[in-house]
Amino acid sequence: MVSEMLTVKLRRASREDARAPLALPLSDAAAVPAALRAAAEAAGFAGAAGQTVLLPERGVMLLGTGAARRPLDWEEAGGHAAAAAGEVRRFGIDARGLPPVAAASLAAGACLRAWRFNRYRGKPTPGPHRLDLIVDDPEAVVPLWDRASAGVRGCLLARDLSMEPGNALTTRAFTARLEALAEYGIAVDVLGRKRLAREGLGGLLAVGGGSENPPRLAVLRWRGSVAAPPLVFIGKGICFDTGGISIKGAAGMEAMKADMAGAAACAGAMLALALRRSPAPAIAILALAENAVGPASYRPGDVLRMGSGRTVEVIDTDAEGRLVLADALHYAQRFQPGAVLDLATLTGSIVTALGAHRAGLFGTDERLLAQAQAAGEAVGELLWPMPIGARHREDLASAIADLKQCASGTRQPDACHAAAFLREFAGGLPWAHLDIAGVDDRAEAVALGPRGPSGFGARLLDALVAMYFEH
Repeated sequence: MVSEMLTVKLRRASREDARAPLALPLSDAAAVPAALRAAAEAAGFAGAAGQTVLLPERGVMLLGTGAARRPLDWEEAGGHAAAAAGEVRRFGIDARGLPPVAAASLAAGACLRAWRFNRYRGKPTPGPHRLDLIVDDPEAVVPLWDRASAGVRGCLLARDLSMEPGNALTTRAFTARLEALAEYGIAVDVLGRKRLAREGLGGLLAVGGGSENPPRLAVLRWRGSVAAPPLVFIGKGICFDTGGISIKGAAGMEAMKADMAGAAACAGAMLALALRRSPAPAIAILALAENAVGPASYRPGDVLRMGSGRTVEVIDTDAEGRLVLADALHYAQRFQPGAVLDLATLTGSIVTALGAHRAGLFGTDERLLAQAQAAGEAVGELLWPMPIGARHREDLASAIADLKQCASGTRQPDACHAAAFLREFAGGLPWAHLDIAGVDDRAEAVALGPRGPSGFGARLLDALVAMYFEH
């Protein structure tokens, strides 16, 4: 399911290969081996986190870790090593003397940074294909690496899906990719138009009505091994977003192929749980549609009857994400979940507020919100709490329907209005909403990934389950 991931080999000793640099994790200049100190001093190496110095004549890379303490710190060090390795096909990291969790984290970070998407390239992007992880005791590292690699593979699946062009990843193609997850023990059920109509999911049907690619609701289920209410992930899966009749401008519209990043992250999280055989039951509900212009497009001023039975007045067809999520939130209630989290590239206003630094976090349950924040901190996918005020709900009052889809007028705090709208369909369950617009794609490379899709949310959800729902 993953297009490009480093092959990681655990070894007790490094191979003698000058073409494969061996990274030496070092916390400061004093930790540099005596034979390399002169070269390190000449290069100004101080061991600061993220600092790398290649010594090709020695076949060595000096890798600064600083005062690394958390697994995330070691992951970022591994990412810096992969970036500094450049175009070599193979490199190593010498993790001897480090705790097993640090060794596994170094490999995880290297895999995240080395990801590439070459499906449509005649000439693949050069870069590492193999990592030799040198450790004192491979048997001690194996279970930790298996755990870490599951989250990595989930993240890379999310990146792969988000990178696909809209003409390739249609709603049908997306569901086919999801059905392939059955190989890992994930049960997949896909609702087509007829079943959507029987369920009365008018929001999803309306948003997908203008496209020849029909809307779908995909339900992925990991049963786990404990008798507990499932945790439900809900993902916005708009495979391409033209804005509909409220059409977007041409500038930047090509990025709307990734308006399904929330659904991709949820799928990636499910893969991670399955790969590591999580005992916790979980369900992902992915609302898939293409928001296009056609004879059956929904219009501003239309009134939709949602799956919950409530009616919604459409104000802007480019505010489609909240409509498909609302139907998915309602559908989730039949599973009697312990908690629900939805992920969506939902609003431009959250980008205005938080930029590319953090995702917006809204919700109704303080414990769940705190857990989501802590899980995000653990994997470097940061959240920031945002309000849903009484006025935000009041602004959604409609003269013709139960509520409006979004507030009328300009310069409105639309991310907050969107959250207020979604809360109406959460059914009183513990609920969190992650608006990941702005963090789903990177304009520049970072330690844990190259430029492009980040897979934001996949590892966060996996960590959330591991930290709080497996005990």
